Amino acid sequence: MPHLHHVASGSGWFAVSLTVIIVFAALVYLRGWLRRRSTSSNAISFWRAGSFLLGLFLIWVAVASPLAALDHALLTVHMVQHLLLMTLAAPLIWLGAPLMALLHGLPQQFVHAVLGSMFRWPPVQRLGRALAQPAFCWLAAFVALMGWHIPAAFTLGLQSEAWHAVEQASFLGTGLLFWWPVIQPWPSVARWPEWSILLYLFLATLPCDILAGLLVFGDRVVYSAYLSSSRPFGLSALEDQQCAGALMWTCVTVIYLVAGTIFTARLLSVQSCRGGGRLQLESPVSVVRQEDPQNLEVA
Repeated sequence: MPHLHHVASGSGWFAVSLTVIIVFAALVYLRGWLRRRSTSSNAISFWRAGSFLLGLFLIWVAVASPLAALDHALLTVHMVQHLLLMTLAAPLIWLGAPLMALLHGLPQQFVHAVLGSMFRWPPVQRLGRALAQPAFCWLAAFVALMGWHIPAAFTLGLQSEAWHAVEQASFLGTGLLFWWPVIQPWPSVARWPEWSILLYLFLATLPCDILAGLLVFGDRVVYSAYLSSSRPFGLSALEDQQCAGALMWTCVTVIYLVAGTIFTARLLSVQSCRGGGRLQLESPVSVVRQEDPQNLEVA
């Protein structure tokens, strides 16, 4: 069996670098959050700030904490990482209205001279609209989920530090893409029927259910790398696999069900109050246009 490397053991260059990046992002966000509360009537609420910071913390737990050191020994820990990045951290990040806060937290000269010009560039706007399409977001998350759980790709991630980092980044990146159409953070403007998000969430549970079912009900170990690993907590390789599958099945089902229930309630509330008005989960771009004379066109 090839030697299994580990990239994020809670120590070393990767963990330290990621921790520095996360702390920097948190400080920039808090600076923008405080500036917006002191200068704008449309301030970002406390719970949104808490959501963003919690999302950053979960990313750190998944990739750079001591817990991450066990993912080469237990499939269950690997599954915890996957769920933290794709299913928990990603929606928490978007609920924090990060783009609005970060744009106010960065140096304004840089924002207007560099980011403003970039966001106004038509190719960037077209790319943003293409990436925000629900079909693309769903497909990207599906490919990352199923692709990295193919045994050959899974083993590659365990054997190579570089590929392990790519795997974790793809989980987080596609998780952010997946939750964008659901949460619609600023400056997102929905261009699809609201009810389609319920179908979107339902269809997203299917590949997770299939993968989880294979892990729970399989009578052999799918990932042979764990046959020769140490056995923390006394779990056999097959028991570890079944635990990982059950965790994935339960967590994804509950979180998607909660998201669907909240979305349905808000959709029905808007339709009842406005006679079928369009549901928007975040402030429209026009709010920022009214407050910011520089008129950053980021949508």
